[in-house]
Amino acid sequence: RVLPVASGGGLVQPGGSLKLSCTFPGSTSNRCGMNWYRQVGGKQHDWVSFLSTGGTSTYADSVKGRFTLSRDAVEDTVYLQMDSLKPEDTAMYFCKPYGTNSACLVVDWGQGTQVTVSS
Repeated sequence: RVLPVASGGGLVQPGGSLKLSCTFPGSTSNRCGMNWYRQVGGKQHDWVSFLSTGGTSTYADSVKGRFTLSRDAVEDTVYLQMDSLKPEDTAMYFCKPYGTNSACLVVDWGQGTQVTVSS
């Protein structure tokens, strides 16, 4: 089964920016929305944001105004632009598709990407 792949993480100073990518083949043709989650220390995955197929984005209160979602439909890729990063944003970030098409319903977590915000 194809799993989503998140990439683009790294080490950044507080106040800095990173742009994460999430690629999930077929996400455009299957009309999948995309959720982003983050996980700290192996604990539960906390929801961060969601981009619908119609382009509507929603965000957790903790990142609202600092994170922005966008999509490249041709590349089946969703981007998470993270600005004004804080140490508490440090986590492993994952993406997961969602939609009414069964191809969008992925149970397993795909590859995550580590974001570390530290001076």
